Amino acid sequence: MGHLLENLTQFSRLLRSLGLAVPAGSTIDAAKAVQHVDIGHRDEFRFALRTVFVRRAEDLAVFDSAFRKFWSRPSGTGTRLDLRPLGSERRLGDPEVEMESLSAASYGTSQAGHTRVERVRISTYSDQEVLREKDFKKLTAEETAQAVRLLKELRWRPAPRKTKRWVSGKGTAPDRRRMLARLARREADPDLPPTRARKTSPRRLVLLCDISGSMERYTRMLLWFACCLTGSLWHMESFVFATRLTRITSKLRVRRGGNPLREISRLVPDWSGGTRIGEALRAFNLHWGRRVLGNGAVVLVVSDGWDRGDPSAMRREVARLSRSCHRLVWLSPLLGSPQYKPLTRGLRAALPLVDDFLPVHNLASLDRLATHLNNLPDEPRPGPRDSRESGGSGLW
Repeated sequence: MGHLLENLTQFSRLLRSLGLAVPAGSTIDAAKAVQHVDIGHRDEFRFALRTVFVRRAEDLAVFDSAFRKFWSRPSGTGTRLDLRPLGSERRLGDPEVEMESLSAASYGTSQAGHTRVERVRISTYSDQEVLREKDFKKLTAEETAQAVRLLKELRWRPAPRKTKRWVSGKGTAPDRRRMLARLARREADPDLPPTRARKTSPRRLVLLCDISGSMERYTRMLLWFACCLTGSLWHMESFVFATRLTRITSKLRVRRGGNPLREISRLVPDWSGGTRIGEALRAFNLHWGRRVLGNGAVVLVVSDGWDRGDPSAMRREVARLSRSCHRLVWLSPLLGSPQYKPLTRGLRAALPLVDDFLPVHNLASLDRLATHLNNLPDEPRPGPRDSRESGGSGLW
């Protein structure tokens, strides 16, 4: 049993390196499990280990491949275990495992040979890398908690805007007023003319998040996204909508630990209801536009575009919103699918007025969004926005 326990330990390490979520203490549980099966029977032995080590359905194929490679009988006295077919989407580089002779005693028979893994060197994607690429709708409760922790580590520093004020002594623009003052005092230095630069100020972000029934699979993570964004940026306003618009900025900003979703769900009467994007945007334009869209704000609309209202009304309100802000970014969780096409009438009416159409379905897409916002150009968009016939710079 001693050699078997040592082999089970090495096998559990191999599974972790291939990306399986093997919890601590599983080796002892596996040793106890195999005592209740005929470990000379290969399938019974495999099913017992699978029950202990596999926690996710997507890991079954990787486990079975690892089991066949690890618990196998080589023909010679030694072998190099080629693990390249295992978890190819999870690893980086070519793994190597050097092993001594493998025999039937590796899984409990009475022969004298024993398996001893001398060295295991496998380069794999970390659990965080796998989680970054996983769609929000497929996250388990444990993975959601881990994703929230990673989301809090993102750095949101939207590119600042240039104000109408000037700062002396910086930049390359000539400061004529100071130059004339120096000339009047006869202190002018032709080699060092005074310069000035535009003063910068943080750019306001406004988030409008769809929490209707069609967005239910993504609502939880997107609200955590709103919470992290609002908590890290003071110049931030957050709203949610389904059939009506609700401002949640103050609820997210004064939060002291805990789960903000419970309080928001009590505050919002139309959670997971129908969708009337046009009416929600009209309410925002009428009651909040003048308050929060000043000084070149960037507006993020998070929605799948499913709308029960009139497409012409939605286009009219999106056009008004686009004229009032510095940049309008539409974020869709459905855009993460290669087969997705924006075919709904409301979304087709709105997209020609949108500057960026981007995915927001996993942590990697949010990371790319942060990079995009941190590098926004300061120049306004050319041309009247309600007369454009093609979309913005987003990829779709």
